[in-house]
Amino acid sequence: MTTPSRRDVLLGTAALAAAAVPVAAIAQSTGTPAVRNSSFVTAKDGAQIFFKDWGKGQPIVFSHGWPLTADAWDDQMLFLCMNGFRCIAHDRRGHGRSTQTFDGNEMDTYADDLAALVASLDLKDCVHIGHSTGGGEVARYLGRHGTGRAAKAVLIGAVPPIMLKTAANPGGLPMEVFDGIRKGVTNDRSQFYKDLTTPFYGANRAGAKVSDGVREAFWLQGMMGGIKPQYDCIKAFSETDFTEDLKKIDIPVLIIHGDDDQIVPFADSAPLSAMLLKNATLKVYKGSPHGLCTTEHDRVNADLLEFLKS
Repeated sequence: MTTPSRRDVLLGTAALAAAAVPVAAIAQSTGTPAVRNSSFVTAKDGAQIFFKDWGKGQPIVFSHGWPLTADAWDDQMLFLCMNGFRCIAHDRRGHGRSTQTFDGNEMDTYADDLAALVASLDLKDCVHIGHSTGGGEVARYLGRHGTGRAAKAVLIGAVPPIMLKTAANPGGLPMEVFDGIRKGVTNDRSQFYKDLTTPFYGANRAGAKVSDGVREAFWLQGMMGGIKPQYDCIKAFSETDFTEDLKKIDIPVLIIHGDDDQIVPFADSAPLSAMLLKNATLKVYKGSPHGLCTTEHDRVNADLLEFLKS
């Protein structure tokens, strides 16, 4: 066996160090632009936010629902990339491949993470698409950071204006509902996520066609995330009031919602958001569940493409 020389050790150490240097740091030192298809962006608190960046064209940025990952958007990303758009989706902090943060699991920070992604890729003329909790993330991002880099937005089965029942929102869901979700996550998260696929995809409705594969993919995505950030996110998606954010949004917004949504009930979400937005188009999918981006992906994709080209 040959003993490595001091020179070999030093060269190996240098190579490892170079590999560990972030692309952004190299760009700053050399004056060259950072690689655009990097898999992570660093948030202001150091959290690593995973993203995937496919295709070329006008950028579309996707924000996923709880407790999923960017992979929940695969049906839409593949379709829209093949129709001439650049598609970018990230795993929210604490979810999927992003850092399992103990703190910062609330809407302001989610919005700031999204802003960091947009800025790091220098995206302009974006279309932001958010499903469920991701719809809240999009609303808070646009309300908090403005619409200067955005062209349009889409809210699908989204949580705004606010899910929780309050004096100002008497049609919302009572706290007991969200306490039940918290109990499910803390007692047996794995089984809870399996059970959640039933109302999520409307599998308890007559004629429902939801494959075991779809339900297993939901479970897998959920279990990739951290229990603490997912637990915190329940408060974020249920108690955050997006009313003022919606009022600030001055770009066209398409709202898609199933009227048989068992997760984010239609009556206290989509129509109320449409009234608060300056330029909204509401499309109601009769009999559709919360997970309609999967169960009715062809219809959703066609409506998205029409809106993007309008």
